[in-house]
Amino acid sequence: MPAPVRYTDDLETIDSDEAATVRSLLDSFDHILRTTARDYGHAVRSVHAKAHAVLQGTLQVHEGLPAELRQGLFATPGTHPAWLRVSTNPGDLLSDKISLPRGIALKVEEARGPRLDGAIGQAQDFLMIDGPAFAVATAHDFARQLKLLAATTDRAEGGKVLLSKILQTVNAALGRVGAESASLAGIGGAPQVHPLGQTYFSATPFRYGDHVAKFRLRPLSADLTELTGKKIDTSDGDSPIRAHVRASMAGFDAEWAFEVQLARDLVCQPIEDASQIWDEDEAPFAQVATLRVPRQDSLDPAQVDQVDLGMRFSPWNGLQAHRPLGGVNRARRLPYEQSAQFRARFNRCPIHDLDMAE
Repeated sequence: MPAPVRYTDDLETIDSDEAATVRSLLDSFDHILRTTARDYGHAVRSVHAKAHAVLQGTLQVHEGLPAELRQGLFATPGTHPAWLRVSTNPGDLLSDKISLPRGIALKVEEARGPRLDGAIGQAQDFLMIDGPAFAVATAHDFARQLKLLAATTDRAEGGKVLLSKILQTVNAALGRVGAESASLAGIGGAPQVHPLGQTYFSATPFRYGDHVAKFRLRPLSADLTELTGKKIDTSDGDSPIRAHVRASMAGFDAEWAFEVQLARDLVCQPIEDASQIWDEDEAPFAQVATLRVPRQDSLDPAQVDQVDLGMRFSPWNGLQAHRPLGGVNRARRLPYEQSAQFRARFNRCPIHDLDMAE
């Protein structure tokens, strides 16, 4: 197997129209933020607005890692306090009858080392989705997709529910012949499965100290793996996913494997194409840490308020050793900061966590 790619500052390719792309993203985020704040009377996140669970646990970095994996946050064995927020991706608080991709935001505390510009405090954030690659390849495509998403904000929810049911049926049929569509999943055709059983991916690449990597959070404990692919009933009320997760986390302790996928060939594992899956045969994942979450109330009001009102999550909040790479990641920086600042102003509730985040 080839050696891991060595990180250098010239690995990225900056598009000539990247500034215009970021301006488009800022406009779309602003539309979503203002529309939802008007509708709800308070500001919510411009993406991943609806939380299904807020959990507190620890991330234990393993001892005895090989040198190529002993990088950044994972250079020193030890246990770090951690927060998790489980969500779905739109910027409005939609009914769970609309099946959409899920995400996990993981905040690891006591992450010491040189920090990215604008990152304050001692946390490292990891933002992950339930698919191994981003839905689009470039920042320009991301801006175009978000513009369409922004246009649907505040539209009739009943139509979205009906469309979701149709798309789930179509996507399930495609899945049976090995052609399940990430595009259909992203607009309401995602399977309605238990979020705690899913595997979550950074999807985009990051610096990993001396190397380049993607990250993955994989269910490890038996109680979690039993939930993998398990269909859940979301027909009762608007937020039944919360009830499913709450019942599960009240009954067991959970463990996930935190894994790293080192790039070994930038042709096969490109930095600027966020839609390309890195083949695991060519670039295998390796576990570097274990995330442990004890049984708890995943909807504890004080805990939910602390995270949903008082915390922000951003791929740009963390260590220089884990700098986000690629056009999609570069384009996320200012819009995520804009979103966090808007929430703080509108809600008149300072966010005490970190400076750069969503």
